[in-house]
Amino acid sequence: MNKDRVMGIIDEVAGSAKRKAGELTDNPKLQVQGMVQQAKGKVEGALGKAKEAVHDAIEGTGVRLDAQVKPGQKNATTGVDRSDCK
Repeated sequence: MNKDRVMGIIDEVAGSAKRKAGELTDNPKLQVQGMVQQAKGKVEGALGKAKEAVHDAIEGTGVRLDAQVKPGQKNATTGVDRSDCK
Protein backbone atom coordinates (compact mmCIF):
# COMPACT_ATOMS: atom_id res chain seq x y z
CA MET A 1 0.00 0.00 0.00
CA ASN A 2 1.49 3.34 -1.00
CA LYS A 3 1.26 6.82 0.52
CA ASP A 4 -1.60 7.92 -1.78
CA ARG A 5 -3.80 5.00 -0.76
CA VAL A 6 -3.12 5.58 2.94
CA MET A 7 -3.88 9.29 2.64
CA GLY A 8 -7.03 8.42 0.70
CA ILE A 9 -8.28 6.17 3.49
CA ILE A 10 -7.51 8.83 6.11
CA ASP A 11 -9.34 11.52 4.13
CA GLU A 12 -12.35 9.27 3.54
CA VAL A 13 -12.68 8.45 7.25
CA ALA A 14 -12.11 12.06 8.36
CA GLY A 15 -14.56 13.32 5.74
CA SER A 16 -17.18 10.84 6.84
CA ALA A 17 -16.75 11.97 10.45
CA LYS A 18 -17.07 15.64 9.44
CA ARG A 19 -20.17 14.92 7.39
CA LYS A 20 -21.80 13.03 10.27
CA ALA A 21 -20.87 15.78 12.72
CA GLY A 22 -22.42 18.32 10.37
CA GLU A 23 -25.61 16.27 10.22
CA LEU A 24 -25.79 15.95 14.01
CA THR A 25 -25.18 19.66 14.61
CA ASP A 26 -27.31 20.74 11.65
CA ASN A 27 -24.28 22.48 10.11
CA PRO A 28 -24.51 22.33 6.29
CA LYS A 29 -21.05 23.87 5.84
CA LEU A 30 -19.45 21.07 7.85
CA GLN A 31 -21.48 18.49 5.92
CA VAL A 32 -20.20 19.84 2.60
CA GLN A 33 -16.63 19.98 3.88
CA GLY A 34 -16.94 16.34 4.89
CA MET A 35 -18.33 15.32 1.51
CA VAL A 36 -15.52 17.15 -0.27
CA GLN A 37 -12.90 15.49 1.93
CA GLN A 38 -14.46 12.08 1.30
CA ALA A 39 -14.38 12.67 -2.45
CA LYS A 40 -10.74 13.76 -2.19
CA GLY A 41 -9.99 10.55 -0.34
CA LYS A 42 -11.62 8.44 -3.03
CA VAL A 43 -9.57 10.17 -5.72
CA GLU A 44 -6.34 9.73 -3.73
CA GLY A 45 -7.14 6.07 -3.21
CA ALA A 46 -7.80 5.55 -6.92
CA LEU A 47 -4.55 7.33 -7.79
CA GLY A 48 -2.69 5.10 -5.35
CA LYS A 49 -4.21 1.97 -6.88
CA ALA A 50 -3.27 3.15 -10.38
CA LYS A 51 0.31 3.86 -9.30
CA GLU A 52 0.56 0.39 -7.77
CA ALA A 53 -0.80 -1.22 -10.92
CA VAL A 54 1.73 0.61 -13.10
CA HIS A 55 4.53 -0.27 -10.71
CA ASP A 56 3.53 -3.94 -10.70
CA ALA A 57 3.27 -4.02 -14.49
CA ILE A 58 6.68 -2.42 -14.95
CA GLU A 59 8.27 -4.60 -12.30
CA GLY A 60 7.40 -7.71 -14.31
CA THR A 61 8.97 -6.39 -17.54
CA GLY A 62 12.44 -5.65 -16.25
CA VAL A 63 12.24 -2.06 -17.49
CA ARG A 64 14.07 0.41 -15.27
CA LEU A 65 12.55 3.88 -15.14
CA ASP A 66 15.54 5.38 -13.39
CA ALA A 67 18.08 4.28 -16.03
CA GLN A 68 19.78 7.16 -17.77
CA VAL A 69 22.00 7.00 -20.81
CA LYS A 70 24.62 9.70 -21.24
CA PRO A 71 25.57 11.04 -24.67
CA GLY A 72 28.11 8.76 -26.30
CA GLN A 73 27.10 5.84 -24.06
CA LYS A 74 25.25 2.83 -25.45
CA ASN A 75 21.99 1.80 -23.85
CA ALA A 76 22.52 -1.63 -22.26
CA THR A 77 19.05 -2.79 -23.29
CA THR A 78 18.86 -1.55 -26.87
CA GLY A 79 22.53 -1.15 -27.76
CA VAL A 80 21.74 2.26 -29.27
CA ASP A 81 24.12 5.16 -28.81
CA ARG A 82 22.11 8.14 -27.61
CA SER A 83 24.19 10.56 -29.67
CA ASP A 84 22.88 8.75 -32.79
CA CYS A 85 19.32 9.86 -31.93
CA LYS A 86 19.05 13.39 -33.21
